[in-house]
Amino acid sequence: MADDLLSSRADDYNASAIEVLEGLEPVRKRPGMYIGGTDERALHHMVAEILDNAMDEAVAGHANRIEVELHADYSITIRDNGRGIPIDPHPKFPDKSALEVILCTLHAGGKFSGKAYQTSGGLHGVGASVVNALSDSMVVEVARNRELFEQRFSRGVPLGPVRKVGPAPNRRGTSVTFHPDAEIFGHHRFKPARLLRMVRSKAYLFSGVEIRWKSEIDDGETPTEATFHFPGGLADYLNEQLSGVTTYSEKPFAGKVSFQDKYGEPGSVEWAINWTPARDGFIQSYCNTVPTPEGGTHESGFWSAILKGIRAYGELAGNRKAAQITRDDLTGGACALVSCFIREPQFVGQTKDRLATEAAARMTEGAVRDHFDNWLASDPKSAGAILDFLVLRAEERLRRRQEKETARKSATKKLRLPGKLVDCSAQTREGTELFIVEGDSAGGSAKMARDRKTQALLPLRGKILNVLGAASSRLGSNQEIADLTQALGVGLGTRFRLDDLRYEKIIIMTDADVDGAHIASLLMTFFFTQMRPLIDHGHLYLACPPLYRLTQGARRVYVSDDAEKEEWLKKGLGGKGRIDVQRFKGLGEMDAKDLRETTMDPATRRLIRVTIDEDAPGETSDLVERLMGKKPELRFQYIQENARFVEELDL
Repeated sequence: MADDLLSSRADDYNASAIEVLEGLEPVRKRPGMYIGGTDERALHHMVAEILDNAMDEAVAGHANRIEVELHADYSITIRDNGRGIPIDPHPKFPDKSALEVILCTLHAGGKFSGKAYQTSGGLHGVGASVVNALSDSMVVEVARNRELFEQRFSRGVPLGPVRKVGPAPNRRGTSVTFHPDAEIFGHHRFKPARLLRMVRSKAYLFSGVEIRWKSEIDDGETPTEATFHFPGGLADYLNEQLSGVTTYSEKPFAGKVSFQDKYGEPGSVEWAINWTPARDGFIQSYCNTVPTPEGGTHESGFWSAILKGIRAYGELAGNRKAAQITRDDLTGGACALVSCFIREPQFVGQTKDRLATEAAARMTEGAVRDHFDNWLASDPKSAGAILDFLVLRAEERLRRRQEKETARKSATKKLRLPGKLVDCSAQTREGTELFIVEGDSAGGSAKMARDRKTQALLPLRGKILNVLGAASSRLGSNQEIADLTQALGVGLGTRFRLDDLRYEKIIIMTDADVDGAHIASLLMTFFFTQMRPLIDHGHLYLACPPLYRLTQGARRVYVSDDAEKEEWLKKGLGGKGRIDVQRFKGLGEMDAKDLRETTMDPATRRLIRVTIDEDAPGETSDLVERLMGKKPELRFQYIQENARFVEELDL
C-alpha cells in the first residue's frame, strides 16, 4: 500500500508538472524579483526605469530635454527629444517591430553591445518591459523621420501593431505614458513630492539636460510646474543642500574627470564634498544617473582617495595624529555626492541598489586622488580646518572605544538591571545581538535558545511608553526606557552616540499577534524619535516568529500565516498520518528548540531590517505622527482612508 502511494506521488511529478512562464508572465507572477516588491517604493521605481531610458539618450548626446507629466488619473508621461525607439521590423522577429520586442520581451534592448550607448543606466534589458507588464495601460509614441507612430499595450500584451498616426515635422523622440495596475500595487499612488525629488536629482546628475515637470495633482506643497537645469552639476546640488549651514570650506571640493582621458576607457566621475559641524553627514551616490543607496565600488574608491589624501596632507603638515583617521571619521561630518558613468556596470540586483563593478573603485580613486591633493594644497586654510576636525573625531572615537572596552568587562555588574538583562560573553560589539522580548516567559525560552557568546536578552514588562509627545521628564523616569537605554549603552535624542552602542544588531522579538505588533510599533517609534542614527546605520531589526507549527510523523514545518498553513494542509508535509496543527499564542509557548530554529539561529531565521525611505523621510515622520501621535483625529482619519483596503481581519 505504501509503495503504491509513493508510486502514485512519483507519477504525479512528471513533465506536465513543470510550469513554463512565457513572455512577461514571470513579471506579473513575481514582481518582487524585478522591481523589489509591490509597495510605494517599487511603484516609484517604475518611473525611474522609464526616466533612466530618457536620461541615457541625453547622456549619449542625442537629447537635451525631458518632460515628466503626472496626470489626474495617476498615469504618468515621460517624453524625450532623443532618437526615438526604432519601429522597423526586428531582424530576429520579422513580424514584430523593434518597439514591440523591447516592450514585450525580457532582456531586449540596445544597451548590451555598447554600440548604441557607451554608458547607460538601463543595462539588463528588462526595465521598460517590466513597467509594461505591471501597467494596465501603456501608450508609446515615437517620432522618427518627421513621422509619428504609436503602439498601445495592456498588462504586457500589445493591443495591436505599431500604427502610423501622421506627420510630425517638428517633433522627435519617445513618449511613454503608463498607468500602474491596481491588481499589482493595490491602493498605492504616485506622490508628486517624491517624483519631483527624483526629477530634480536627475537634472543635477547631468548638466546637459533640461527637465520639465508638470502635475495635474496639487498636493498643496509641490509645484505643479517647474523646470530644472543645473550647469554646475553636483556642486550646485551640494550648495543647495548646505544652504545656510556652516562648513569648514567656503567652497566644496568638486570636480569631474573623464576616464577616457585618464584610463582610455569610456566614462567619467563627478563629485562634490564638504564638511560641516552643524549636521550629520551623508553620501548620495549614483552610477549612470541611477541612485545606488547601498553604495558600492565607486563609493569605496571615492572614500579611499579622500582618506589617503587627508592622511598624506597631515603627514606633510607634521600632524602625526592624521594617521589615526579612518573612513568612519571622514563620513561623520562629510556631505558628499558621487556620480560615475561607466560602460556595462554590474549591479547587485535588478533594482541596482549597489554597484559591484570592481574597476570603478580603481578608476574613481585614481581620478579623485590627484585633484584632492591639489585642492588641499591650494587652500591651506580650509585644509587645516578639515584636518583639525577629522583629527578631533579620530581622538574622540579612540577615547570612547577605550572607555567602552574597559566598561564592557564589568558591564553586567555595572548595569544592575533588575535581573532582566541577560548579557552575552563577547567582549566586542562586532557580531553581537540584543533581543528585546516581551515578558518573562518569552525571555525564559529565549534564554535557553540563544547563543550565549553573541546573543543577549532584555525582557520588557508590558508595553513601553509611547514616547511621541511625551514630556522629557516622563522619558527620564520611565523604568522600561531607562533599562533599555542603559542596556544599549547610549543616550537619548541629542545625547545619542552611535560609537557607544554595545550591540551590532538590536532585534525586536514580539509575539505574532495584535499585542505583539503594538509593542513592536511602540519600540520602533521610540528608536525613530530618540535613537534615529541606530536605524539609519542599519542596526535595528524585527524578528519573524512563526504563527503555526505543522507536524506529520517525523516531518515538521513552521508557517507564518493562515494562507501558507492552508497551502501545506492541502499538499501535505510528506510524512505519515494526519497533520497536527499547533498555533503559537506567544513566544513563551515555543520550546527552546522551536525558538532557536525559527527565530534566533542566524542560519535558519528570517529578520526584517527596519529602514527609512531615503527618498521620502518626511513621509515617514508624517506617518509616525498620524499613527502614534496624540491627535486621535489623525489616527481615525488614517483608519478611514485605509480600512477599505483590508479584506480580512484575523482577531
